[in-house]
Amino acid sequence: MKRVCVFCGSGVGARPEYLQAATDLGQALVDRGVGLVYGGANVGTMDKIASTVLEAGGDVIGVMPEALVKKEVANTALKDLRVVGSMHERKALMNKLSNGFIALPGGLGTIEEFFEVLAWGQLGIHTKPAGVLNVLGFYDNLLNLVDHAVAEGFMQRAHREMILTHDQVDPLLDLLESYDPPTIDKAAWIKAQHNS
Repeated sequence: MKRVCVFCGSGVGARPEYLQAATDLGQALVDRGVGLVYGGANVGTMDKIASTVLEAGGDVIGVMPEALVKKEVANTALKDLRVVGSMHERKALMNKLSNGFIALPGGLGTIEEFFEVLAWGQLGIHTKPAGVLNVLGFYDNLLNLVDHAVAEGFMQRAHREMILTHDQVDPLLDLLESYDPPTIDKAAWIKAQHNS
């Protein structure tokens, strides 16, 4: 993997382990020679992971909509900050620049961005790995909801298995590097659902 896109928060969270996870992930990316793509901000866990990678001599690309740059949350320490017109353009460019995705604990933006890349993978728009760093079980309830969607017939088990999960950085990166995307005909699955 040349670059990993990390979705993370504009806040630091209620526990020090969240900032530590951002630090650990940033350092692990540098140790593996993997660049970071992220939202381009100088706040929260976004700032922590970018600062860690930069201080360790790694490669960082920030991608931020112009409206947020004007709110003065852009990380001015970045040599490569790509300013785009909208959130849609931001996500499309982050996808283009990245070979995989990781969600650190975060809020609505983090969750929305992560699930969008999962949906793109489900639809075959890309075949890139996507995982959550499940710090302190942060994503347990969300993963339970996804399991419920499978149990209730709204999602295939193979698509659930696209969500790579670990509570430690290096094992999660290993999962991303060894990812084998599912080969599922979504249209055939939908047709089978309607015929049953």
